[in-house]
Amino acid sequence: MVSIRPWRWTDSWMLTKLINNKNIWNNVRDQLPYPYTLKDADVFLKHNVSSEVHTNFAILWNKELAGGIGYIPKEDVYKRTAEIGYWIGEPYWGKGIATQGIRQMVELIKVQSPNIVRIYAEVFDHNKGSMRVLEKNGFTREAIRKKSVIKNGIIMDDHVWVLILGE
Repeated sequence: MVSIRPWRWTDSWMLTKLINNKNIWNNVRDQLPYPYTLKDADVFLKHNVSSEVHTNFAILWNKELAGGIGYIPKEDVYKRTAEIGYWIGEPYWGKGIATQGIRQMVELIKVQSPNIVRIYAEVFDHNKGSMRVLEKNGFTREAIRKKSVIKNGIIMDDHVWVLILGE
């Protein structure tokens, strides 16, 4: 059973344990610290627990913390667009948790930010599993941006996956 909920202070230890993983870090932006420490978790939780409007959530599997998901509403001429991002702890890979978490996140965005009409995710070229998860949720590949990112010193393609709400 998968669910999402706002982050809690009590998530600090498990958050650190799960996300302090090179295999996760290889698939996310460099702004996520690696190694990831309890201090990093406290900074993250301080920002998210006290927020009036939650846009970052814990993903639970059978009531256990299994990952995280969030969205960033864009501004200015992009104000009807939101970017989503997510990660699943390695012990929980292959269980369909990301697929269900994204489905719930999309429904939450519809309620919490009803003006959003476009949701997108950016995925590194090597992360085929993440692409399959987005496809299962109705996202389509809009673009492949050639040689647009650098991770671990490797320049690679970045795939943009999009879901248009109401279509």
